[in-house]
Amino acid sequence: MNRMDKKVRALGLCSGGLDSILSALVLRRQGIEVEWITFETPFFSAQKARKAAEMTGVSLRVADITGPYLEMLKDPHCGYGQHMNPCLDCHALMFRQAGQYLESEGFDFLFSGEVVGQRPMSQTKSSLRYVEKNSGFAGYILRPLSARLLPETIAEKEGLVDRQRLLDISGRGRKRQIALAEEFGVSGYPAPAGGCLLTDKGYSRRLKDLFDHQDRFDTGDLHLLKFGRHLRLDDKTKVIIGRTQKENEQIAAHYDPQRDVLMKTQGVPGPICLAPQGASANLLTLAAAICAGYSKAPDDLPVQVDASGIEALTVIPVRPGDVKHMLISP
Repeated sequence: MNRMDKKVRALGLCSGGLDSILSALVLRRQGIEVEWITFETPFFSAQKARKAAEMTGVSLRVADITGPYLEMLKDPHCGYGQHMNPCLDCHALMFRQAGQYLESEGFDFLFSGEVVGQRPMSQTKSSLRYVEKNSGFAGYILRPLSARLLPETIAEKEGLVDRQRLLDISGRGRKRQIALAEEFGVSGYPAPAGGCLLTDKGYSRRLKDLFDHQDRFDTGDLHLLKFGRHLRLDDKTKVIIGRTQKENEQIAAHYDPQRDVLMKTQGVPGPICLAPQGASANLLTLAAAICAGYSKAPDDLPVQVDASGIEALTVIPVRPGDVKHMLISP
């Protein structure tokens, strides 16, 4: 098939970074109709992708993939990176999800802004092959910025894309991308930094703890991992303590009155404390004492702690140093 016979359509994965932007513009310069898809979970958002779409005029669709993502995350075939990041299986899943739109809406191929050698673990040639093979769409994934360093895709073989007008960028340097951005008149793009919470040490520790101690959880539990200090009281019970006023508000926003207990000291400045899924009477008393310990309540004097759904608890504050061993993550 020759590309002159029809309008060629391509669907790209968009992170919102410069490489994503350039990959679409390189194809659009060939007259290819490009669209983007980006994915959301509690671990990463579509914020940067939305800005990229506004900047370039490339149409963007956003899909929440929390369900299938969690199934993959619990046992990724290639394991994790430095923390809880399953980069290779993550990319394979995203291409698999995008491939559903390719099949249902008649796109000719998929593409992304990945660059050979830019990331030592997830963007080697062997890693890119793994992602393609495990996506279920081998031959249909084009990486325009490094295409001439990689095997020809089906779209190139069929003449839908001019391989000679694609690029051969490799390595961690950014000079060629920056020059290309200037050529396209692209500015204001984000710095090349990760936006995935699974690469964050503290968040990953809290997530692993959640996986280890809860068989059932919802997206609210995953969002709560972003905020506050988390202390493990026993195998079934933990408490989350806000560190700032903003975190207090964020924790309260994810409070579920049907299952959680929310605590706050009476008449004494202090943090919001949340016991997700509640606690036994003894552990609620301990949680209230810990809550008081992080407040400005004086040492060794009783303080009242309001607790949702039950009568106020009178406790002696337990100071942070005394429960340091309970911290999942500071």
